[in-house]
Amino acid sequence: METSFLLAVGASFLIAGFVKGVVGLGLPTVAMGTLSLVMPPVQAAALLIVPSMVTNVWQLAAGPGLRTLLLLRRLWPMLAAIMAGTLAGGALLQSDSGTWAVVALGVALMLYALAGLFSLQLRVPARHETWLGPLAGAATGLVTAATGVFVIPAVPYLQGLGLARDALVQALGLAFTASTVALAASLALHGDFSLGAAGASAYALLPTLAGMLAGQWLRGRIAQQVFKRCFFVGLFALGLHAALKPWLA
Repeated sequence: METSFLLAVGASFLIAGFVKGVVGLGLPTVAMGTLSLVMPPVQAAALLIVPSMVTNVWQLAAGPGLRTLLLLRRLWPMLAAIMAGTLAGGALLQSDSGTWAVVALGVALMLYALAGLFSLQLRVPARHETWLGPLAGAATGLVTAATGVFVIPAVPYLQGLGLARDALVQALGLAFTASTVALAASLALHGDFSLGAAGASAYALLPTLAGMLAGQWLRGRIAQQVFKRCFFVGLFALGLHAALKPWLA
C-alpha cells in the first residue's frame, strides 16, 4: 500500500472514530464521505468492514446483555430485512457501477445531514412496527448496498420508537452490526472484499480506535449541540461535493 493511501485512510478513520466517540454514531457516514473524495465507494465500503464491526460490537457490549436480547426479539424483522435488502441490492455497489454510485452516496449524506440539522423526529406507533420495521430495514439494506452508508432510514426509524437513551444506543449497535455483516457478505460475494482489502480494513481499525478514545475524552468537555451542528454542516458539504463530483471533474 502506498504511503499516500495509508495517510488518506488513517486520516479518514481518525476523524470518523472521533465523531463516533463524541456523538455515539457517524463512523460509516463520515468514513464513506471522506474516503469518497479519493476512492470509489466500493473500495471505501470494503475498508469500513473491520472498524465498523469492532466498534459496533463494542457499543453492544457496553450495555446489559438481557436488554440486548429483548431488543433483538423486538427488532429481528427489521434486522433480517436489512440483511436481505443489502444482499439483494449488492450488485448496485459494484466496481463498474459508475458515476451514479458516487451521486447516490452524496444524496444519502445530504439527506442524513438535513435530518440532523432540522432535528426531524419520526414517531412510530407500536401497532405499526410489524410492517414498518421490515420496510425500514429493507430500505436501509438497499441504501447500504448502493452507498455503503447504513443510517437511512434505520436511524430515524429507531429514534422514532421512543426507546430510552441507553436502549437506543444498543438498538443502533444491533442495526449497524447487521448492516456491516450483510455489507461484508455482499462485497465478498462479488469479489470486492479480498484478503488484501481485509488487511487494509484491519489497519483502519487503529486510527478508528484512537479517534474514538479522543472523542470520548472530549465528549463531556464540549457543547454537544454545537458539535453536532458543525458535524452535520460538514457532512452536508461532503455530500454536496460527492453529488456534484461527476460534473466538477
